[in-house]
Amino acid sequence: MSVIDLLEMPNQGVLLGLDPGSKTLGVAASDSLQLTAHPVETLQRGKKLGPTLEALFKLFDDRKAIGMIIGLPLNMDGSQGPRVQSARALARHILEKRDIPIAFQDERMTSQIAERAMLEADLSRARRAELVDKSAAAIILQTAIDTIANHS
Repeated sequence: MSVIDLLEMPNQGVLLGLDPGSKTLGVAASDSLQLTAHPVETLQRGKKLGPTLEALFKLFDDRKAIGMIIGLPLNMDGSQGPRVQSARALARHILEKRDIPIAFQDERMTSQIAERAMLEADLSRARRAELVDKSAAAIILQTAIDTIANHS
């Protein structure tokens, strides 16, 4: 497989959502009917991507996932900056190791939305820092599965 259009993603089966950052990779998963997304884990990214990919593939295999949605961190004006190139590089690295469908989802403001929800839930700063990446991944994935469902 390769990078595909979001609407080409199968509309049933577990999907993983990824919120790529420079130091962490937030991971979320959908249910098999793609109705809901939930935060799963925040993986630490070291200087080498190999261990992070191994942990990601373990999550993918354990959940019998069928594809991945990667958050695309566009600038607020819709232009592409260095973080977009990093997200696309992550997709390339995944595809070098596994032949799975990958689609991108605009992730503008997802970390801020997750942070705001956690503030409203009165979570401590330390707890918010622990949860923000995987919560943002869940928002990215929920947006994607809602888009897929609305076009099926």
